[in-house]
Amino acid sequence: MERATWLREIRRAAEERWDTRYAPSYDEHEGGSIDPVHRRFVTGVVEWTPPGGRVLDAACGTGRFFGIVLAAGRAVTGTDQSSGMLARAAEKHPEAVTEHVGLQELPYDAEFDAVICVDAMENVFPEDWPVVLANLRRAVRPGGEVYLTVERTPEPVLIGSFAEATAQGLPVVHGEMVARGGAGYHYYPPIGQVGAWIAGAGLDVVAEEEAPGEDDSYSYEHILLRRPAS
Repeated sequence: MERATWLREIRRAAEERWDTRYAPSYDEHEGGSIDPVHRRFVTGVVEWTPPGGRVLDAACGTGRFFGIVLAAGRAVTGTDQSSGMLARAAEKHPEAVTEHVGLQELPYDAEFDAVICVDAMENVFPEDWPVVLANLRRAVRPGGEVYLTVERTPEPVLIGSFAEATAQGLPVVHGEMVARGGAGYHYYPPIGQVGAWIAGAGLDVVAEEEAPGEDDSYSYEHILLRRPAS
């Protein structure tokens, strides 16, 4: 199977799943709570922005972080490639702006004081990481902050997943995990590669912290970035 075709199908199928299967009950099952480290980083970014400032929540899902932004007196724009998830976000927070657009197609140019992109980069293909980081950088004003999370999982798990996927004839690269039957996709890049992509996008690392996930199968790398002021 040709990789570009496979990736297009992965993305199309993901949008359909989020719209029809996950969006209706996402908050009730797994999207309603915010763990303390995520909350601390998001709150810090929001409080760093000027009063009345604008925050972009890229790949916002059902607007899990909208309440933090709005309660601080900042405006929020949420984007997502799933129209179903956006509908839930707009229903909960009608005062927020929502736009149906994927991370790879973000159109903004220095429109926001800060950007958050939480629990989303694991869905981005390796080919698209530089594009997405460039889009996030362009969206924030010079001197503005970008907070993103990167999921990590143990290397033996990645080795086993890669072997299983290649045995199925899938055109994967190391770090990609695909559920049997193509029901889900995650990509776990080496943290050194993430750093190289960040540097290539022209973003400076302000803070970085690793924290555990809900179980020992994965962890989070919390990364706070800044677009240089000039």
